[in-house]
Amino acid sequence: MHLNQYLYNKILTKNPDLLTEFELIKGCVGQNATSQRLLFEQYSGKFMTVCLRYANDGMEAEDMLQDGFIRIFNNIHQFKFEGSFEGWMRRIVVNVALKYLQKKKMHFSDITDNSAQAPSLDAYAFAHLGQDEILKLINQLPEGYKIVFNLNVIEGYSHEEIGDLLKIQASTSRSQLVKARKMLQQQILDLQKIAV
Repeated sequence: MHLNQYLYNKILTKNPDLLTEFELIKGCVGQNATSQRLLFEQYSGKFMTVCLRYANDGMEAEDMLQDGFIRIFNNIHQFKFEGSFEGWMRRIVVNVALKYLQKKKMHFSDITDNSAQAPSLDAYAFAHLGQDEILKLINQLPEGYKIVFNLNVIEGYSHEEIGDLLKIQASTSRSQLVKARKMLQQQILDLQKIAV
């Protein structure tokens, strides 16, 4: 049986959740609209969260998400089934988000003041913040801090990789991260004082 017919039969029987990742990818490679819709539905929520971390607002995040999926569908034939498919797609979405930011001609200033120690926080301060509150604090960071923090702490990029992606020095990435962490810790301390 032809793969597209096989996928169609599974969907007709209302068992799209029975599709394996391999079948879903192959359906998308064959430009099967149903497979593309299922892939979008499965991952759009996760990747919208990624886009919101880089965007200035929800509309910009939606644009990033849409462009990210267009790029995923256009390049899905290049996925080699080596490593995580979700990780492969996430890299594409992050790169699309970074391209949006580069269009704004962001400038990162080199920060050399790494001497000041960040305020110390106990685990209690972090334990009482929800995901939405933490995301809100991260989004309040200056743009350079926010981007480097997201790329390093959340996405797991090295400072050298961040430097290549953003066309800055690795040392600039490191210093932006130090400043971002200090600012976040201060924001959390301020929240703690308000709560007391």
